[in-house]
Amino acid sequence: MSQVEENNKNIVKLLESLLPKPGNLETEIPGLTLFRINESFVRVPLTYHPRIILMAQGSKRVFLGEDTFSYDPTQYLVLSVPIPLECDAVADENKPILGFAIDVDPQEVAEILLLSDDTKYSGENLPRGIYGASVSKEISDASLRLIQSLFSKTDLRVLGKSIVREIIYRVLIGENGESLQALAHRNRRFFQIAQILNRIHKEYAEEFDINELALSAGMSTSNFHNCFKAVTNTSPLQYIKAVRLQKARNLMLTEGTNAITAAQKVGYESPSQFSREYKRYFGVSPAKDQVQIAI
Repeated sequence: MSQVEENNKNIVKLLESLLPKPGNLETEIPGLTLFRINESFVRVPLTYHPRIILMAQGSKRVFLGEDTFSYDPTQYLVLSVPIPLECDAVADENKPILGFAIDVDPQEVAEILLLSDDTKYSGENLPRGIYGASVSKEISDASLRLIQSLFSKTDLRVLGKSIVREIIYRVLIGENGESLQALAHRNRRFFQIAQILNRIHKEYAEEFDINELALSAGMSTSNFHNCFKAVTNTSPLQYIKAVRLQKARNLMLTEGTNAITAAQKVGYESPSQFSREYKRYFGVSPAKDQVQIAI
C-alpha cells in the first residue's frame, strides 16, 4: 500500500468520526469545509465557488460543456473562479463520499507566491478557471495532518491555518498549478473576467448589458466573449442565466420561497419565461421541483 493510500485510510476514519451524518461541516479553520455524502446521485446542476477539493473516499465528476473533470482520492479539483456546472457522484455500498474543500483567496495565493521561487506561470496564456491534478505524497501528508489538527484545540489554533497554506502552496507548484497562479499574478484578462464573474454573483438580480460588462472589463465586446468562454467554457448570457436559475432554486430549497417570488428575486420579469428556462435547465418544472423539495 502506498503512502497516499495509507493516508487516505486514516483520513477516512477521522472524517467519519467528525461527520457521522451526511452534510457539510464548517470548521474553526477559516475556509475549511468537510463534507459527507452517503449515496450516489445523478448529474445535477450546481455552482462551484473558488476552492480546492480533496476526496478521501468515493468519486465525483463535474461537467463543463463537453469537458469532464473527475476527482477521487487520487485526483483533486481546483476552481479559481465561480463556475455553474453539472455534477454527479458515486458512493460504494456502505462507504460514504468523504472529503474537504479549501476556499481560494486570491490575496492569500499572492502572498504564498511572493515567498516562492517555484512558479511556472508565464503570464501569457489565458487558463481555464477549473482543472484537476494528481494528489502528491506531500499534499496527502499535509491533508492528514490538517484533519488530525481538528481533534486538538491547540493544534487547530497553532497549526491549522499554516497547514492550509501548505496545501495551497503544494497545489500552486504542483501539476497544472499555473492555472491557479494566473489569478494571483494578475493576468490582466483572467483577472478582469474573474472580477466580472464575482460581480454577476453579487448582482445577479440586476439587468446586465453585455456591452457594459465588456467595457467595465476594459475589453471590446468580441474579445470579452472570447475571454469569458476561455475561462468558463460558456457565454456570458448562458452564465448569467445559470447563476439566476440556481439562485432561484436555492431560495425555493432553503427559504421555502414560491416559484413566482423566487423568479422575481433573481431578476425574471416573466414567470412563464422563468418556468420554461427552469425546466430546460433542471429537467423539471418549478412547480414539480417544489413538491420534490418539500418532500
